[in-house]
Amino acid sequence: MIEVKNLWKRYAGVTALGGISLTVEKGRVMGILGENGSGKSTLFKILAGVAHASEGSASISGQPVGVQTRRITSYLPEINPFYDWMGVGEQLEFLAAFFPGWDMDKSRDLLGLMNVDSHRKIGTLSDGQRARLKVVAAFSRPSELVLMDEPLGRIDPPSRRRILETLLSEFRVGEQTILLSTHLVSEVEELIEEVAFLRHGEIAVSGNIEELRQNRGMSLSDIFEEVVA
Repeated sequence: MIEVKNLWKRYAGVTALGGISLTVEKGRVMGILGENGSGKSTLFKILAGVAHASEGSASISGQPVGVQTRRITSYLPEINPFYDWMGVGEQLEFLAAFFPGWDMDKSRDLLGLMNVDSHRKIGTLSDGQRARLKVVAAFSRPSELVLMDEPLGRIDPPSRRRILETLLSEFRVGEQTILLSTHLVSEVEELIEEVAFLRHGEIAVSGNIEELRQNRGMSLSDIFEEVVA
C-alpha cells in the first residue's frame, strides 16, 4: 500500500526527514512512533500530498503521491482543520462536497458514536470533541488509506477511549490501511501490528510488534524509551 524510498525533507537548512525507507502492506495498522519533532508529521504531510519531498519517492497503491492517491487517502492532521464559525453538521456537509463517496449517513452515525452534537458551533467544542470530529471526518469516506497524525495528543482520557474504540469498530480488515502517529505508545500498543520508531528524522527500529517484543523481552513502551527517548 505504501512504499517510501530514501525520503528526505529539508526546511531552510533543517533536515526533518533524513533518507528514510518504509513499506506498509495493505490491510495493516502501522504505528509511526516518536517524540515531538522526530519527523512524524512531515512524513504524513508528504504521504497526504500536502508537502513535497526534497529527495526520494513515496507511492501509494503503486502510484506516486499526487492527485490520484489523494482520492483514496483520508488525512487526519495534528492541527485543527475546521472552521470555528461553522456548525458541526455544516462543516461535514461542506467537506462532503469535495470528496466523492462521502457518506453523510455514516457521518451522523459516527457523530452519535463519538457523542458530538451536530448543531454545536465548532468554536465551542473542547479539544477532545474536536479530536473526535476529526475521526468522524476521516472515516466518513471510503478511503483505502487513513493517515492519522497524533489523533490522541492533548486530549482527555474519555476522548482517547472513544477514538480508539471507533478505530477498532470502523477499520475494514483486509481492505483498509491505517498509519497512525503518536508518542502515547501505551495507548495504541494493542491496536497496531507494525511499527517504525522515528528519531531525529530517521528510522531507528522497525518491524512486527510481536517479534520486537519477543526479541527484546519488553513492552512496546519500554522499547520506545530505550530506542527513541
